[in-house]
Amino acid sequence: MAADGQAVLRPGDWITYDDADHQVVALFGTSVRLRSAAGVESVVLASHLMAAPDFAVTGAEPLPALEPFGLLATLPEPVQAAAKEWEAHIVEVETGLAAGVEPGAPPRPQYDPASRSLVERAQAKADELGVSLRTVQGKRARYARQGLWGLVDQRLVRMPEATGRADARLVAAIHEALEAETHVSTGTRSRLIRRVIKLVEATHGEGVVPLPSKNTFYKLIEVLSAGKHTFGSAVTRRQTANRPAGPFTPSFADRPGEQVQIDSTPLDVMVVLDSGLTVRADLTIAVDVATRTICAAVLRPMGTKAVDASLLLARTLVPEPMRPSWPSALRMAASRMPHRRLMDVDTRMEQAAAKPVIVPDTVVIDGGKVFISDTFIRACDRLGVSVQRARPRTPTDKGIVEATFSAINTLFVQHLAGYTGRDVSRRGERVEDRAVWTVPELQELLDEWLLAGWQARPHDALRDPFRPKKPMSPNDKYASLVAACGYLPLVLRREDYLELLPVAWRAINDYGIRINYRTYDSPELGPFRRQHSGHTAKRGLWEVHYDPYDLSQVFVRTQQGWITVPWVHLPLVNAPFADFTWAHARRLATEAGLDDTNETAVARVLDSLLTRAEHGPDLRSAKVAGRTRVAAVVHAPATAPEIEMVPDPEPEADPPAAVAGFGVFDAHAEAERWL
Repeated sequence: MAADGQAVLRPGDWITYDDADHQVVALFGTSVRLRSAAGVESVVLASHLMAAPDFAVTGAEPLPALEPFGLLATLPEPVQAAAKEWEAHIVEVETGLAAGVEPGAPPRPQYDPASRSLVERAQAKADELGVSLRTVQGKRARYARQGLWGLVDQRLVRMPEATGRADARLVAAIHEALEAETHVSTGTRSRLIRRVIKLVEATHGEGVVPLPSKNTFYKLIEVLSAGKHTFGSAVTRRQTANRPAGPFTPSFADRPGEQVQIDSTPLDVMVVLDSGLTVRADLTIAVDVATRTICAAVLRPMGTKAVDASLLLARTLVPEPMRPSWPSALRMAASRMPHRRLMDVDTRMEQAAAKPVIVPDTVVIDGGKVFISDTFIRACDRLGVSVQRARPRTPTDKGIVEATFSAINTLFVQHLAGYTGRDVSRRGERVEDRAVWTVPELQELLDEWLLAGWQARPHDALRDPFRPKKPMSPNDKYASLVAACGYLPLVLRREDYLELLPVAWRAINDYGIRINYRTYDSPELGPFRRQHSGHTAKRGLWEVHYDPYDLSQVFVRTQQGWITVPWVHLPLVNAPFADFTWAHARRLATEAGLDDTNETAVARVLDSLLTRAEHGPDLRSAKVAGRTRVAAVVHAPATAPEIEMVPDPEPEADPPAAVAGFGVFDAHAEAERWL
């Protein structure tokens, strides 16, 4: 390869070598015979010649270019036929062979290379076609450089300007006006035309830039706004404008848990609270990039808390237990995962459902308050998980979990009673009347669907490199990767749940501990009242953990261990309550003219709220009470239940998997049971 990109060195080429111009006279093996401008001939090795610092090909015939076959196929049939007809004429001029004659037939006398020169043959062809000699010679030259494409009438393939003959200043003004429409409400084309005219006149003066007719203006806007959704959905327009200009970089992971993407979004389905009200549910999921496994999914009423995200991390580390109502086909022993080998490492797998247990190395989160909270970051530190934040307004940094939400809506949510559609325009009439599922019931449905409808379903992004035509399921991908990467279980302890709860630093006084006008006290606090905790950085205050979904008790860390401290006014309230319930009760106390800092008065209002909300008609209070009950039922940790074995009704079949005797799965209790 020559320095200037010339593919070959041929006799007749002029080169620069040894500070002089030479012509290539002949090529023999690896030797090149050169003749200088002074007529002196020399023979040099080709390798020595091309390695010379000043070697360059200065004069050579251009190599023929390959024909653009794809562009030729787009031409109309008459254009292709005309080009092929000219090709036959050029071949006859060059070789004397006419198109359509039998092989071996003699050439026509005026095109016989033996008796006519090339110029004479070209002139004969010009006389035959009624064109000039210059036209034939030009066709020959273009055919030599470009092949059949050089014989195509270029006037028919010239791409016109998208904006036609519109003034460049007007086109620039339309572009500027279209950019300004990105973050405003969608308007009509007539509004945009008015703004463009005002912009042109303000920039260049009135009457300076010629304006097209109304129809031409509409066509110009239609061309320039293509792909921008200027007159469509405002959400789609903003999302399109937010896409990066460069190509998307896919997320890669070579082993399970190398990268896990976490996100939360409202689910397009209405759920029923204990109060009878219907609200949308929040879904928080963790998706493993390497296997596309949904490691854990947590449903909550609208308003996901940081402790929910922490619980999601804990659920990823615990095997999914079989439920009594699930068929035995969903157990891990019935899947293609290496159940026996995993059970040798982790005995919890014995009664597990067919979903991998993936310990994350890195989690990718966005800037949501749920995930950047101290609770979640502390949970990741506790579990040895690195946290990587996505860039602001860049959903492509965690595109896999975003796409998974869309797949869940399509494959699962749209089949549920109470499905709302993705926006108001796709929503049916009185959707809330069709809602029948509570959050715990929907959570159990989702857990079962993840096993039957996601983990065993082939995923288009999971391909075996040796069999790329066949997609793999998340379970199959995990089975292939765990054989190479191995599996190391991470078991939670009894105290881990308390470690994941939010922290408040308080003094232990004679009356107990006060948090947000709530007083907590217990006889076990006696030795620690008015005592310094030993934390100098916290001015001697004590570390108190509380559950935002159940404020009826708090947990105090001491040198001897944890102390559970109940709320002193708990007997006045006959139901669990959350932080948002307490805040709502304080607002009601203020509206009733009571002192909202008096916790006894607020406690009575809270008890009245939870009682009255069950019967209505205060819809706002009923909604708060329902959210509180659902959160308490789903979230509260429970002691590990006993495991019962369900006998197989058919002895000749494989024995069913052992099942856990509870309705709502608790990751912490399950981990504690296997300690």
